[in-house]
Amino acid sequence: MRAAWKAHFLVMAVLTGLFSLRVAGQALQFWMPLPFLPDFDSFQGGSLRYSTLLVIQLLILGLMVRTCWRVARGITVPDRRLGRGLAWFGGIYMAGSLARIVVGIAVPSAPAWFSAWIPAFFHLVLAGFALTAAHFHLRHSRTPEPAA
Repeated sequence: MRAAWKAHFLVMAVLTGLFSLRVAGQALQFWMPLPFLPDFDSFQGGSLRYSTLLVIQLLILGLMVRTCWRVARGITVPDRRLGRGLAWFGGIYMAGSLARIVVGIAVPSAPAWFSAWIPAFFHLVLAGFALTAAHFHLRHSRTPEPAA
């Protein structure tokens, strides 16, 4: 791994690990509930069927693992345009995720979706991953910024 890429890899790996724990925790509570974990409903943030949610989570987790692996192996080619796109996506996603939490705290009568704390926290994790990937691409891209 390129030394300059190590910090990005480490942050993305930790965020991937956190998200994998969320996916595994919810799966355990669905198939063989454990008393020391939050109940299954605590992991559900919306009305999406669990089977559909699990497929989506596994696809996201696969993308996260693949991204970490490619950065660790030095395979990823940093791309400024991709970095900008990820920065916009990650920024909007982070702002929306934070707004959800603020509404959940500030508005006691808000729908339950706003106070589903486990999903809310893990949306911050996913947004953080996108922003870290964006920073990686922007920081290490060899393509100069176009002149204004």
